[in-house]
Amino acid sequence: MEVAKDDMDIVSAFRRRLADKVEKERFELWFGGKTCFEVTDRTLTVVATNEFFRSFLQTHYRSSIESACRETFGPAFSVAFSIPPTGGASGNGGPSQQASAADARRSGSSGRAASSATVSRASAERTLPGRAGCREKRRGRPLLDFDSFVKGSTNQLARAAAEMVAGRPGEFSPLLIHGPTSVGKTHLLQAICTEARKTHRKLVAVYLSAEQFTTEFLQALRGGGLPSFRAKYRGLDLLAIDDLHFFCGKKATLVELLYTIDALTRRRRQIVFAADRAPVQLRALGGELLSRLDAGMACRIEPPGYDTRLEILRRMAKRMDMPVSPDVGQFIAARLTNHARELSGALCRLHAEQRATGRPITPAMAEEALAEMIRDGSPTVRLADIDKAVCDAFGLEPEALQSSRKAKSVSHPRMLAMWLARRYTRAALTEIGQYFGRRSHSTVVSAQKRVDKWIAENATLSLAEHSRPVAEAIQQLERRFRIG
Repeated sequence: MEVAKDDMDIVSAFRRRLADKVEKERFELWFGGKTCFEVTDRTLTVVATNEFFRSFLQTHYRSSIESACRETFGPAFSVAFSIPPTGGASGNGGPSQQASAADARRSGSSGRAASSATVSRASAERTLPGRAGCREKRRGRPLLDFDSFVKGSTNQLARAAAEMVAGRPGEFSPLLIHGPTSVGKTHLLQAICTEARKTHRKLVAVYLSAEQFTTEFLQALRGGGLPSFRAKYRGLDLLAIDDLHFFCGKKATLVELLYTIDALTRRRRQIVFAADRAPVQLRALGGELLSRLDAGMACRIEPPGYDTRLEILRRMAKRMDMPVSPDVGQFIAARLTNHARELSGALCRLHAEQRATGRPITPAMAEEALAEMIRDGSPTVRLADIDKAVCDAFGLEPEALQSSRKAKSVSHPRMLAMWLARRYTRAALTEIGQYFGRRSHSTVVSAQKRVDKWIAENATLSLAEHSRPVAEAIQQLERRFRIG
């Protein structure tokens, strides 16, 4: 069956089938005027407004879309996902134009809500806790924004979601950003508030921690100030609460938070949370709050990868006016792999060491000055961990790297494993050589030089799944043994 691209009847039939498989609210949120469908050459293409949208739909709704596609077009049709080159969807309703109109309407409604709220904007700036932007400005500290956030492969989806929420507050609510400590969750929450205030001038946004919210609620409860507390938080346009996990077990505060969420949701206002774990691990918050989170978006941030750590170090060193060479940056980024605060601590320690001794900051000086930090902060990586990660990535059987086989399909992964072992373990050259097939220390040195050449030439390696540039392959391997 051939279906024309502009055959709106058949697309409408597909939409109806998809709506039957997805809850009404979620269908309206993700497919109601924001997502287009194009039918060409026995392929249904889902055209999302941006990369975050595309990834989210592909991850969460692919099976429902494929099922509706088979029922509408037949089993011969396949499903693909894409975004327009310009980032704005086209055809089938013009969502980009709709979004612009919606933004204009939202800006107006935000202004009306702010002017009619019990607490005025000026009053909110004076009295609301966690008004990070205003408070930091008064103290002369730079505001956290998207420009100062270092984007990488481990945080790009969360960053995209945050930017989308800041630009169109209320459409994707609530948003939960979760991940381990010091990976950028707080930065993104504050950046959302900063950008939203810039984009929507009359918008009233507040960032605060869960502890601050709890403290103020209890003070209001005991002092008779509950009506004022509720007027402040339920009259906002954007509420960003950090450390959501802090609410676990705090029944009275959770009830108040639920009412606050419902009040803001009814007014189509934006709520953003950050937590140190995924929603499935937040059962202590109770089923009612978790159901509110399920109705929105959840994005995870992982610890920064190697390239991201390098860029973080570069920016930190520039702000501190420290002469940090690329070799030193690479040394630190390879050995301190947990989070940005760890990197900041390393630079502070190097700065102190330089001032105390007058020594230039070299890789040798850094290794000496940061020895304790590296020992305490870095996870233990064994040769066996690297061996398994490389075998898995290249689709090799266990112990293949320890064999005498010289085929490129084995020798190249073996050289890469030796390079990784030199970089991420404390094993001596002879120990590495013995582990990988009883080879000499000179073989390990040769392997290290060979991989360095691959990196310099941006060579491509053939992994089990598909070919990748060597730098990307190394990052993938780092993640496998919990380094990158």
